[in-house]
Amino acid sequence: MFLFALISLLLFTLYGVLIDYYRRAWKAIPAPPGGASPLQARISVLVPARNEENNIKACLESLSRQSYPKDLYEVIVIDDHSTDRTAAIVTGFRAPGLSLSCLRLAEAEVTGGAYKKFAIETGIRAATGTLIVTTDADCWFHPDWLRTIAGFYEETGAKFIAAPVRIGEASGETTGSHKTGDSFLSIFQTLDFITLQGITGAAVYTRFHSMCNGANLAYEKKAFYEVDGFKDIDDIPSGDDMLLMHKIYKKYPGQVFFLKNRHAIVSTRPETSWKGFVNQRVRWASKADKYDDKRIFWVLLLVYILNLLFIGLLLASWWNSWYLWLLLILVTVKTAVEFPFVRSVAAFFGQRRLMVYFPALQPFHIIYTVVIGWLGKFGSYRWKERKITK
Repeated sequence: MFLFALISLLLFTLYGVLIDYYRRAWKAIPAPPGGASPLQARISVLVPARNEENNIKACLESLSRQSYPKDLYEVIVIDDHSTDRTAAIVTGFRAPGLSLSCLRLAEAEVTGGAYKKFAIETGIRAATGTLIVTTDADCWFHPDWLRTIAGFYEETGAKFIAAPVRIGEASGETTGSHKTGDSFLSIFQTLDFITLQGITGAAVYTRFHSMCNGANLAYEKKAFYEVDGFKDIDDIPSGDDMLLMHKIYKKYPGQVFFLKNRHAIVSTRPETSWKGFVNQRVRWASKADKYDDKRIFWVLLLVYILNLLFIGLLLASWWNSWYLWLLLILVTVKTAVEFPFVRSVAAFFGQRRLMVYFPALQPFHIIYTVVIGWLGKFGSYRWKERKITK
């Protein structure tokens, strides 16, 4: 019993130091440069899309309202074998001055089910911009999104930029008589995502490890080809973001940045069903053992073991109530350690009101972490109506 308590204390000490490191790093990320120089970077925005007829028009409308000069950016939608009206909506979309094209992928056998990587590669080959910006078809953007990215790119000479992503609904969006943002599922995944975004910003700023989200990335087309694009990772279904990021980081370690600016935030809708949410998170977790960046592997291992410890304590409490008391103490400590960090990130995204739910969601998040981590390693998932097997 003493040995178990000692191991628990050591794990929590490591975890507490890690979370406090992230908290301090997040707060230390400086404001982007002023962007006084004239903007001249040509940007190609790539939007891989599969069966997105319900989202793609709003995405294109948001892209058409960008304040960045229309002659300096193009939008390329890559239709990934959609079986709905996605391609028809794109080809029929009109906006004054917007350069928009739709590439329809030919039938092809894609190695390892890496359809999104294949779509992005296709878009990059057609792109005329020097800076590639990738996003998703269910996203929308601040009008100064591209202007902010371009200014940051020109001021810093970045080769790769990870930028913030926010889960939320479009104004007035509802399901039935209730806003979807008020549901348990939406609150749970939003708080989880806020935490991941905070870790992303902190880790990239300090170059502690690689982390990003494919809904809001920018990188030089030249840098993509200098690292041979997705070569050697093209048989992994996921990883068009973090695995590529680390390849570019290895070649340009001082030119990978996180852009902490509210105008650079990309918003995306939450998953509306538990099935969709689980499949999404299993997909993300499935690449955990594929990271060439072993620093993040050790971080993920620590987090997983810590959460597994809670499950072990719960089971042990059936035989000895002492373990239940230890469990309650450690969950309280975990919440207290994480709360200031997550609250700081939530404030940046304008979602601080959700922090009232944070303590109550801790037990659910512990179970979720253990289950998703296991399924990511040993399970299969469905994504975009395709079954992906490990």
